[in-house]
Amino acid sequence: MSDVLISGAGVAGPTLAWWLRRHGFRPTVVERAPALRDGGYKVDIRGAALTVLDRMGLREQVRRRETGMRLARFVDASGAQVATMDAALFGGREGDDVELMRGDLARLLVEATGDVEYLFGDSIAALDPAADGVDVTFAGGGRRRFDLVVGADGLHSTVRRLVFGPAAAHLRPLGHHIAICTVPAGFGEERVELMHPAPGRTVGVYRTGGAPDARALFLFPSPAEEPDHRDLPAQRAALARAFDGAGWRVPELLAAAADAPDFYFAPMSQVRMDRWSTGRIGLIGDAGYGPSPASGQGTSLGLVGAYVLAASLAEAGGDPVAGFAGYERRMRPFVTANQLLAERNLKGMVLSSAAQIRFQTLMLRLMPRLPGRERMIRRVTEPIRRAATAITLPDAPAAVR
Repeated sequence: MSDVLISGAGVAGPTLAWWLRRHGFRPTVVERAPALRDGGYKVDIRGAALTVLDRMGLREQVRRRETGMRLARFVDASGAQVATMDAALFGGREGDDVELMRGDLARLLVEATGDVEYLFGDSIAALDPAADGVDVTFAGGGRRRFDLVVGADGLHSTVRRLVFGPAAAHLRPLGHHIAICTVPAGFGEERVELMHPAPGRTVGVYRTGGAPDARALFLFPSPAEEPDHRDLPAQRAALARAFDGAGWRVPELLAAAADAPDFYFAPMSQVRMDRWSTGRIGLIGDAGYGPSPASGQGTSLGLVGAYVLAASLAEAGGDPVAGFAGYERRMRPFVTANQLLAERNLKGMVLSSAAQIRFQTLMLRLMPRLPGRERMIRRVTEPIRRAATAITLPDAPAAVR
């Protein structure tokens, strides 16, 4: 039985830990944060990722946590409604697809791995690979040896940096940044997403059913100088500059963002790598192939990647070279298909001119009366559905079928 260290207790990390235990491995999860992070935005789960949750017996628990969003309202600088859009089209969701808050999903996954060792408030400081294991030095001063190490630690992955080099070598910027934070409930309308598009930048605010607060999202062109990902004051200042002079309730939202404890600020970048492993060390989820929030598929890739890696390592009898190779062979086409969604989606999320905004508004107004409406909706959602199912999952272990 192999000992596996997983860096990151988001979505991919606990999912990998769950499946490794079912395959007979001994996983340990280390997480930099002192406790489980409850923040984040709403995420969609569809296609193969839903099958993974089904095989974990978590589908109904996930459904009970759905956001219940109904529609999006588009408002102008004065706050007047100019168009609406059904939530299923807005998120590219249909049929069995599920939307819930990222923090709710992460908590559910961690709770499902009750017998797994978690090391909160610590992180990996150094990795020393050997022929028969990996010696790990933790930031807290501890040292342990593991048979395998897997980085599931996000866009700014420590494991990727220690093993594969600086982030810049693996990040493909999409030219925009995203900021997300919790804001007071009064900014939102229950089960509705309020959207304010302006040339080159977009603001959204929503409140899920029964939620005590709302979430705000800002999309905007990347600043000329990228603030350090640990420098929150510099990030908040960059956000304020990007939305200087914006209308609607944007000044109030910026004031709320300045005090938000869960403020998140990041480039809309994809992680592109020629390989996701070397020796006994590998990557999953955003650490290895983050598709960017614009794809809408980051969470699904993390769930599927964790499942496929655990199965591939089990098939290889714990042999890291064969296991990682099998994982990459299965996952690479799926990752490629889902990363391709990002640029296509981003064009509709941030419009470059007032003329494009007027055209989008007109089309949304006309949509309910247009002949062939259902066909048009399928044209929009079909690429998402196709990418979400572009993989044949290996069989689950017999004990959980």
